[in-house]
Amino acid sequence: LRTHQWCFILFNVLLFHVLLFGADLLEEYFLRSLALSYTDAKALAIRERARKLDMDPLKANLSYAVSSAAACSDQEIFLLVVVCSSPENRTRRNVIRQTWGNVTDARGYAVLTLFALGKPASVATQLEINEESQTHRDIIEGSFIDSPEMQTQKMLMSVEWTVTFCPHARYILKTDEDMFIGIPSLAGYLLSLTQLEDIYIGRVVHQGEPLRDPESPGFVPIHQYSEEFYPDYCDGSAFVMSQDVARKVYVAAEEVPVSVPPDIFVGICAKKAGITPIHSSRFSGEKHISYNRCCYKFIFTSSNMKDDELFKDWKETSDGKDCSL
Repeated sequence: LRTHQWCFILFNVLLFHVLLFGADLLEEYFLRSLALSYTDAKALAIRERARKLDMDPLKANLSYAVSSAAACSDQEIFLLVVVCSSPENRTRRNVIRQTWGNVTDARGYAVLTLFALGKPASVATQLEINEESQTHRDIIEGSFIDSPEMQTQKMLMSVEWTVTFCPHARYILKTDEDMFIGIPSLAGYLLSLTQLEDIYIGRVVHQGEPLRDPESPGFVPIHQYSEEFYPDYCDGSAFVMSQDVARKVYVAAEEVPVSVPPDIFVGICAKKAGITPIHSSRFSGEKHISYNRCCYKFIFTSSNMKDDELFKDWKETSDGKDCSL
């Protein structure tokens, strides 16, 4: 009887780990989109223009109210993290600076975290942002008024700034300010990749449908996007692009309406450039993952994080302790 009990316990332990890690691998395998063909003339043209892209004219016509152009300079950055933030959320930015955004090195590779904002409606808030930028030198502020309707413009600004002022960043992580980011685990994953270009990784959304209700905040009129479904795209809460993908998205953006949501905007640009999104369930999407120290050392992101949760989770996952099965 005791032998049977031990066998039963061992079987359940093995089953748990098969479900935990095996399901993750199976999901990544089955949800990986088929590679796009580069024989499409338009995709080939976009890729060639991106390869020959000259950003010097953009540097000469700087259109940013506040820019931390010197933050990148000519240094080699392995992972550039661009956090889309609301101008008024200075407290949240400080929390990120004190937690996961404080990581500047991952396995010997440079990590840099910056914040992308639009202009605030308040003059007083703008003065605070100017002071914040001078103190931390990590603010990119566009010349448009920050609002829910301008989030795609903020995304495009972030891509434009990256390819202009941070061309040596190997990977770019776009994320939101309510996220927990596991920089060490994400860096380890990126270092393991054998594919060097066309890296566009996140939680892939399949067959997303455009919102046709005029009363909806995300309304997309049919004349702006006529297809029944959006192309596969990475959920906008957090996704990674390689530098070449950022350049291709920037070039393709000329033909994509900014009325679509920002993550879908990037997905459409990627498809036009012949780029296939890569799925990883270690990105949570818009889901909040219940906290567990070892789980948070494994996953890349969790959303809807409160300030006190970030402090606690960051302290516990950065304690240097390993996790066993």
